[in-house]
Amino acid sequence: MNATRLCYPAVLAFLVLAIPQLAAQADDSWPQWRGPGGQGIAAASGLPTEWSESKNVTWRAAVPGRGWSSPVVAKGKVWMTTAIDRPATKEEIKERLKSNTGSQPLNVAAEVSLRAVCVDLKTGKLLHDVEVLHQKNPQWIHALNSYASPTPVLSGDRLYCHFGTYGTVCVDTRTAKVLWTNRETKLMHENGPGSSPVLWKNRLIFHCDGSDVQYVAALDTTTGKLAWKTKRSGRMNANAQLKKSYSTPLVAKLNGRDQLISPGSDWLYSYDPASGKELWKLKYGFLGFSIVPRPVVSDDTIYMCTSYMKSQLLAIRFEGESRQPYIAWRATRQVPNRPSPLLVDGRIYLISDGGVATCLNAKTGAQIWQERISGKYSASPTFADGKIFLHSQDGKTTVIAPGDRLKVLATNTLDGRQMASAAVVDGALLLRTDKALYRIEVKKP
Repeated sequence: MNATRLCYPAVLAFLVLAIPQLAAQADDSWPQWRGPGGQGIAAASGLPTEWSESKNVTWRAAVPGRGWSSPVVAKGKVWMTTAIDRPATKEEIKERLKSNTGSQPLNVAAEVSLRAVCVDLKTGKLLHDVEVLHQKNPQWIHALNSYASPTPVLSGDRLYCHFGTYGTVCVDTRTAKVLWTNRETKLMHENGPGSSPVLWKNRLIFHCDGSDVQYVAALDTTTGKLAWKTKRSGRMNANAQLKKSYSTPLVAKLNGRDQLISPGSDWLYSYDPASGKELWKLKYGFLGFSIVPRPVVSDDTIYMCTSYMKSQLLAIRFEGESRQPYIAWRATRQVPNRPSPLLVDGRIYLISDGGVATCLNAKTGAQIWQERISGKYSASPTFADGKIFLHSQDGKTTVIAPGDRLKVLATNTLDGRQMASAAVVDGALLLRTDKALYRIEVKKP
C-alpha cells in the first residue's frame, strides 16, 4: 500500500503500534512533554479545528506566575510548574552580570518561588498552588525563557518537577505534599533551565549541559537520591558559551534494546538508562549547541535538530550493536532551533523559529514542500485527530492537514503569548499561554 495514501484511521493504527505507550494510555493522560510517546503524537479524536476566546473554550484558568512548562495530565488533574520572582534592582543587576560573558537579552531576579500548580481537568478549578523550592539570587535567564520551563513528569500518584540547577522534587498528587527534594545537580545554564526530565522505570533522567559542566544524571524515583551521573565524553568547542544545551532526552528501543537518546552540544549520545553507561556517540561534524528540540525516532532512525548556530536536521541510522550509527541524510534549510520535529506517516514536519513550515520525506530527506506561515515559534507541533497543530509565540495556532502540499484548515488566536507545547486529552486540547490555561473542545449544542 502506498503510505502517502493511508487514511487517518490507518495512520493512527500504525502510530499506536509504533508507539506502545499510546495503546496503554490512549486519550486519558498526557504524562510528559510531547505526550505518552514523547514525540508529539496524540490518540485523541473529535478535536475542534476552530476556536477563539469565545468559541469552543470550555474553561479558561488563570495561572499564577510565569512558566513555559507544558501541562501534564492524569486522573482528572492537570499539573504545571510556574515561577513567581521578585525582580532585582538596577544595582543588583549590574553586580550580578559582571560574570556574564554572553550577549543575550536577560532577566535577573533577586529571588524566585518555584511552584507546582494543579487544576481540575473538567472544570478548570484551581486545586493546588504549592511552593516546592525557593531560591535567592538565582542565575539570570534569557528574556524568552522562564524559571519554570522544564515540563514535569507524572507517574501513578507522583509528579516529578525539575527546575535545572535549582533542584528536583517529587510531589504526592493526592495531597500536594513534597515527598523528596534533590538539589545536588548543579550547573550554569546561562539562559535559564530548559531540559525536561524523562522517566524510565525507577529512574528520573535529565540533562545538565551548562557552560561549566556537561553531564547526564538519574535520580532514584523512590528516594530522590542520585542513581548515576555520566559526564559527556565528546570534545567540544573551547568557548564555554558553545558547550551549553537545553534538549530533552528520549528513551527509544533500538535493535531491541532501550536506549537513552541524548543530544548534547556537538554530539549525539546513547546511554543505558539503567546504569548511565555510554553506549555510543556520534559527532555532528559541525557546531551545534544550545540545542532545544527533542528527537523523534522511527524504524531505528533518529531525527534530531542541532539548533545553533545554523540548525540542521540529521537523520541518524542505527543498524545494530556491531555498526557505528551514521548520518543517512541531513536537511539544512529552515530547520528550527527551538520547536521539535514531528514524524507522521513517513513525513517529517518542521516549523522554524521564524514561521517557515517544511515537509520532508523521512526516508530520503527530500523536500516535499516548504511555505511560510506567519509568526515566531518556540512550542513544538502536535499531531492529533488527523491534524497538525502549530503554535506561535503570539498565541496563534495554525491547523494544517498532513500531506504532500500545505493545506491550512484554520488559524486560531488566544490572548497572550504561547511558549508551551500542547497537551491533548479527553477529546480536548489544553493550551497554556502566559495568561491562562485553556481547555478547548467542540462545544455541544
